[in-house]
Amino acid sequence: MPDLCGKGKTWNLLITGKPGSGKGTQASLLIQNLNIKHISTGEIFRREMQSDSELGRQVKTLVQKGELVPDPLTNAIVKKALQAKDYPHGFLLDGYPRTKDQAVMLDEMLQELKLKLDGVIQIRASDQTLLSRLAGRRVCTNCQETYHIVSHPPQVEGICDKCQHPLIQRPDDQEAAIKIRLDVYNEKTRPLLEYYQNQGLLWEINGEQDPESVYQEIIKKLGSD
Repeated sequence: MPDLCGKGKTWNLLITGKPGSGKGTQASLLIQNLNIKHISTGEIFRREMQSDSELGRQVKTLVQKGELVPDPLTNAIVKKALQAKDYPHGFLLDGYPRTKDQAVMLDEMLQELKLKLDGVIQIRASDQTLLSRLAGRRVCTNCQETYHIVSHPPQVEGICDKCQHPLIQRPDDQEAAIKIRLDVYNEKTRPLLEYYQNQGLLWEINGEQDPESVYQEIIKKLGSD
């Protein structure tokens, strides 16, 4: 396996994929094994929703409808995270950018901070696969641990193995919301992928595989970059 974490190695990466593509699992592996900072707009938004802040209430309304958070709000949050410069080994952007306009804004931010992206990881899977994965997903109300009623069920139905709190189905994991989310992704995110393809940064990864095989495919891309 290539030395991806040697002295002086930094990785500034972006991971994207349709809802349910498994990018969360791959993000966890990458941030742990490469020792890079996870900048997840989804996690930031969830913290705000749990705190019931003004921002959280705005985001909650949009999420329940399967809609995206407006660009100015999202751009400001990401810029704040990047300006912190608390990522000596690099970062992994997760959930941003979602549109070409956001990508252009990100390029401006990175240029201002004298940074650049090393690669854009796209986890690809069919809509049929994703619908099946998401509709069965359950999440812990306390620690956010994720389960699946078929492929990764908890030991006790409806209860988290780790902290024994109840599991729920997120509103955006219900079938009607999933279809809206996929439509939104297809409409707004495809131009983003073309944008990075034209820059030679897009790495297309087969997300129909098991998680370990997906991860090994990403590692091969990193090693050849």
